[in-house]
Amino acid sequence: MNTLAALTLGGLAAVILTTNLPQDTQAKKDEPVQLGNFSVSLTVKDIKASKAFYEKLDFKQVGGKLEQNWVVLQNGTTKIGLFQGMFEKNSLTFNPGWDSERKTPKDFQDVRELQRVLKQRGVKLETEADESTDGPASFTLVDPDGNPILVDQHVPKPKR
Repeated sequence: MNTLAALTLGGLAAVILTTNLPQDTQAKKDEPVQLGNFSVSLTVKDIKASKAFYEKLDFKQVGGKLEQNWVVLQNGTTKIGLFQGMFEKNSLTFNPGWDSERKTPKDFQDVRELQRVLKQRGVKLETEADESTDGPASFTLVDPDGNPILVDQHVPKPKR
């Protein structure tokens, strides 16, 4: 009888621990995800030629370092990242914690929360963010057609 009671108490303790987790660790798989800022990351052969081309389309550099072979260009709310020698394929990039102007909203879904929701939905991740951290982090996945997707958070998780 005592063993059964101990198992029951242990089971209750586990339930209590689960329900008392911080809000962001209780992500539910049916919650809508908020991926943040969006850009397309293009693998380019010649960063200077590509940058010059997109500048003719009125894109302006808003980030990156040409001497490091990467820049971020923007036209209105459309962003394109150009990367020479960094990635094998073009990819979609989402930045939780940033709006289209790279400003951090007061509250947003942390990259680790997004990762938990997607894993609960059965999405296979190629790389994962370290759950024990609360600073910038990222994870990657690949869509059914082989297109890489980077979810890359540059800011600490929101304080809740």
